[in-house]
Amino acid sequence: MKITAVKGFPVKVGHRNVFVVKVETDAGISGLGEGGISGRELAMQGMLEHLGRFLVGMDPRRIEHIWQTCYRGAYFEGGKILGATLSAIDIALWDILGQSLGVPVYQLLGGACRERVPCFASSAVPLTGPETVVHAEELVAQGWRYIRFAPGMPGPDWAGGDGAVFEPLESLTLAATWLRAVRQAVGPAIELSIDFHHRLSVAEAALFCQKVEDLHLMFVEEPIRAESVDAYKQLRTMTPIPFAIGEEFSSKWAFAPFVDQGVLNYARLDVSNVGGLTEARKVAGWCEAHYIDVMPHNPLGPVTTAASIHFGIATPNFAQLEYQHRIAERYPKDLFPAMPDLAGDAFDLPTAPGLGVGFDEDAARDHAFEFWEAPHWQRRDGSYTNW
Repeated sequence: MKITAVKGFPVKVGHRNVFVVKVETDAGISGLGEGGISGRELAMQGMLEHLGRFLVGMDPRRIEHIWQTCYRGAYFEGGKILGATLSAIDIALWDILGQSLGVPVYQLLGGACRERVPCFASSAVPLTGPETVVHAEELVAQGWRYIRFAPGMPGPDWAGGDGAVFEPLESLTLAATWLRAVRQAVGPAIELSIDFHHRLSVAEAALFCQKVEDLHLMFVEEPIRAESVDAYKQLRTMTPIPFAIGEEFSSKWAFAPFVDQGVLNYARLDVSNVGGLTEARKVAGWCEAHYIDVMPHNPLGPVTTAASIHFGIATPNFAQLEYQHRIAERYPKDLFPAMPDLAGDAFDLPTAPGLGVGFDEDAARDHAFEFWEAPHWQRRDGSYTNW
């Protein structure tokens, strides 16, 4: 079997784009993958064009060999764009292998460790007022037992769009107040967490954790930026609350110091950023040796969701999968005629060969790429702050 074509499809799905990769073979089997750097789809397309020049003619079943060739072949190893593009290629190769053997991908990863993949819900309402409590109660009534929240700013009209003002200290005080109200409303059996999306300093993150220590949060996600493991080590000494870190890491080497030095408690690896299923398996094994659970990042398209499900089925130290059910409702069925279906708060064991996802290449022209940029926030003094 030989690769005959490697195609990229930056397509509009919902409010932003996804980057789907299709790898075709001379055996009539095509595999699907997805790259995870939202807002930089054309950069991934450019990288794919470079890699595709030598991928054509290679045996798609030599997955590890292809991974190493793509990662190391240009002398300049690594980087987020290469990691995301390589992730898409790698996932597509696993899809091809599964289809060629007539088995779901998870069987190739070691077989099923569980029968269902549990998920956590992300609240659509920021922690800014009583509507957060109402929404949390609605999620619990729908059967969700793990709920993640996000901070916001004062005022009923704050939507967090481009140019919005975000002041960390004000936001964390609001978040602590309304998380407390949510805890009182839903009780102690529901696991609560919060994602700060890198928006805080070490001091701000420590202050927040001290405000909510008695709420017994399941985790605080990405409170500070992750370029410095030493900064996280300092924060670790200031709070016992578990940290969820790693959604932006693009290789096992990025995870290495955080795992080795005991800084993270949940590895938020993204199979479409970290280097695909090949690299995700290596990170998961490393985490298992350090008693760390894996909790994949997954706000992307149905190909990433499917790959994450197969990964979760075959990974013993798996916790929950992020599933943005509000986003998934907008996946166009003409573009993705086959995709995973949520059953309550979990995904059942896949049965179709490969990933079990369909992609209609002809429908892609009806979902043309549109430039989308993440919101650019600022503080009241006009300085830039993280989205």
